[in-house]
Amino acid sequence: MKNYKSTSHTIYDCKYHIVWITKYRKPVLKWEIWDRCRELIRQTAKKYDMTIYAWAVNRDHIHLLVWIPPFLSVSKAVQYMKWWSSYKMQREFPRLKKEFRWQHLRARWYWVCTSWNVTDEMWKEYIDNQRINEPDDDFRVL
Repeated sequence: MKNYKSTSHTIYDCKYHIVWITKYRKPVLKWEIWDRCRELIRQTAKKYDMTIYAWAVNRDHIHLLVWIPPFLSVSKAVQYMKWWSSYKMQREFPRLKKEFRWQHLRARWYWVCTSWNVTDEMWKEYIDNQRINEPDDDFRVL
């Protein structure tokens, strides 16, 4: 078997490519907000036993290739990542609170696709090509 994960009664390989945007596609995910968003998504993934394989945070949207356990639905996983990062960032960055009324930093919709018909390497390459040229702190996922 290739790199499958398992729980007490399940062996699985559930990878998803997920994309979501900021409300009104406002380009607010820059510099320290970008770094904090990345850290909050990483913390949420760890908390809910998800594994992030690739990602790109652009100014107005986020791409993720993430492994989600079968006991957690994709919609719940996205909800946790979007809600927690939005909640924390608006409390830490007052200018976001001014720019986004009603505390909605993220748009309501998201796009998701299973990776069953595309190899993980193809997804990683696609997501890496979505990155903007921002200075990085040599952050590495897996």
